[in-house]
Amino acid sequence: MSTAAQSSKKLAGRQSQLVGNKRPMVIAGPCSAESEAQMLQTALGLKKVKGVSVFRAGIWKPRTRPGSFQGVGNVGLEWLRTVKQETGLHTACEVANATQAEQALKQDVDILLIGAHTTVNPFLVQEIADALRGVQVAVLVKNPVNPDLALWLGALERLHNSGITDLGAMHRGFSTLDSAPYRNHPKWEHALELRQQLPDLAMYCDASHIAGRRSLLRPVSQRALDLGYDGLMVESHHNPAAALSDAQQQIMPQELHMLLQALKQQHTPAEKLKQNAQVEKLRKEIENLDDELLTLLSRRTKVTAQLGDYSKPVERGSETPDLVRWDLVLENLLHQASSAGIDQAFVKTIFQEVRSQYARTHLYNYGLSS
Repeated sequence: MSTAAQSSKKLAGRQSQLVGNKRPMVIAGPCSAESEAQMLQTALGLKKVKGVSVFRAGIWKPRTRPGSFQGVGNVGLEWLRTVKQETGLHTACEVANATQAEQALKQDVDILLIGAHTTVNPFLVQEIADALRGVQVAVLVKNPVNPDLALWLGALERLHNSGITDLGAMHRGFSTLDSAPYRNHPKWEHALELRQQLPDLAMYCDASHIAGRRSLLRPVSQRALDLGYDGLMVESHHNPAAALSDAQQQIMPQELHMLLQALKQQHTPAEKLKQNAQVEKLRKEIENLDDELLTLLSRRTKVTAQLGDYSKPVERGSETPDLVRWDLVLENLLHQASSAGIDQAFVKTIFQEVRSQYARTHLYNYGLSS
């Protein structure tokens, strides 16, 4: 285990703000704060949804290129404060730097979210940690954009070292070359590895950013609950079609109510959660091994194709030279299988299939097949 992981075991865990008596704790609200009316209308709808205890809204929106809607800024914090006063819901928003954190605290925001693009920058995380030193506030740290466990652990450590004890992790998925069908690939095993190293840390799932679309919210949320997550964050807007950002992954408050009603919430013993985490890890290992097998088969196909160039018959009808003693190859493989405790019949079957494929390709390439 790394030094970072060892020291992170000292992190304080479950606090009342992030882990309640009933699970899941639900954080909900629009992707972006757009107007005070939009905030209040959505919040009043969410107040009626059983299980929702925290209203969130994006005040500052990080965008890759300028010109896109980047949030309303500080005025949105005033709207959050109004929501809190009118509904009694706790409030949450994402902060990207120390200045934003300080502004949020002035408006009595209950939970600060450290975004994925901030988690990747230790300098920014440290500046936020310094700004929060001595402050009693709950903080949820999103995973970094790419699957880097050390960065995630490091961000949690920095905040803990500044005195933040009401601390948790927010799993929002990872950017990958192929994340289909998700917006951000969940890579559940990565989040579970963090949970294994920090078993007392509150763990939330940002189902909206993993799913990227409404149709996947239920399976993603259910998977999180099955894996023992403490809470969910789901984006909700009173009129998603008119949303200024991420309209396709937001749902109306009444739809959130139906989603939460459909989820199966069952108590899972700690030992079962540990077993689930191990199963997830083994499942991922099998996927990696399957990828390696395909890579090896691809390499083997290329090599046999090159070998075929040297076994081309001199003329049609003449004997095709066989440059490989397949009987000796099989004998060696069966000996290795026996030593490794692998069923010899299984190895022989695979070998014969691969050998037949080579023979068919070889004969076809030289016009020897019918």
